[in-house]
Amino acid sequence: MGYRHDQLRVAVIFGPGGACRPVWFDWRHRKYTVSSIAHSWQERHGAATVIHFAVTDGTNLFELAYDTTAQTWALIGAETA
Repeated sequence: MGYRHDQLRVAVIFGPGGACRPVWFDWRHRKYTVSSIAHSWQERHGAATVIHFAVTDGTNLFELAYDTTAQTWALIGAETA
């Protein structure tokens, strides 16, 4: 991605039509299970499409981003308890 954020390992379910949904991710040696997706949106960064997800584990709120060209995930922001 064109900006620096924490790279993540993310488990994802891919559905029909190219839809994807993060299920869990590792951040700072801890596994977070996504309990719900509050919002998702797409934006362009040059030739790449980046899909953003505002997710919660029931306590904390995270913004994850998936670069569809590089096929990488990043943590953009976190509000933790």
